[in-house]
Amino acid sequence: MTAAPLPALLSTPALVERAAALAARPGRTVLGITGAPGAGKSTLAAALARALGPGRAVVVGMDGFHLSQAVLADLGRADRKGAIDTFDDAGYAALLERVAAQRPGDGPVYAPVFHREIEEPVAAGVAVPDDVPLVITEGNYLLAGDGAWPRARAAMAQVWFLDPPSPLRLERLVARHVEFGREPHAAHAWAHGTDQVNAELVASTRDAADLVVVWEDDAA
Repeated sequence: MTAAPLPALLSTPALVERAAALAARPGRTVLGITGAPGAGKSTLAAALARALGPGRAVVVGMDGFHLSQAVLADLGRADRKGAIDTFDDAGYAALLERVAAQRPGDGPVYAPVFHREIEEPVAAGVAVPDDVPLVITEGNYLLAGDGAWPRARAAMAQVWFLDPPSPLRLERLVARHVEFGREPHAAHAWAHGTDQVNAELVASTRDAADLVVVWEDDAA
């Protein structure tokens, strides 16, 4: 049985160095960044892509595969948006498989993005050029073992798990909900309720990560 990875306290420059090594591999490499809601996944992914530059890295988020609000309402799942069964896991897996196989000359692949201002996914929101060596993808359920999630994991060369202290993560999460329109009491209730249920599921996948990171960055 493989031992669970020990957490590593790493700075942004140290993680950029690791990402740069992945970008230097021949062909296309997909790096996954996962962790519970509020762990800093999208912030780190953006920081890595910014440091490497658009010629070496692009970010494709799992959140673009949120089911639409209308579909969630039809399914009776709108009150727990963000749960694992509120995503199109098969669509996400297919996108990552396509991106992993992409080669120069194939043309761009277009991926959806999620806009928090409208709480909806938008199709073809980001282009993945065929000559960019590193695609960074981030989301909660990259290491989940059911449905099409293992297919998505198989397309990733490595998956890093962000594991900040819980009080810091929850503080960030509440602040994000407030920023995007929830009243403070509602933001606190959602972060400690629906989001926490999801966080516990994500935490159960931690030992499957290639690297567990306590990210040393105040901007996360």
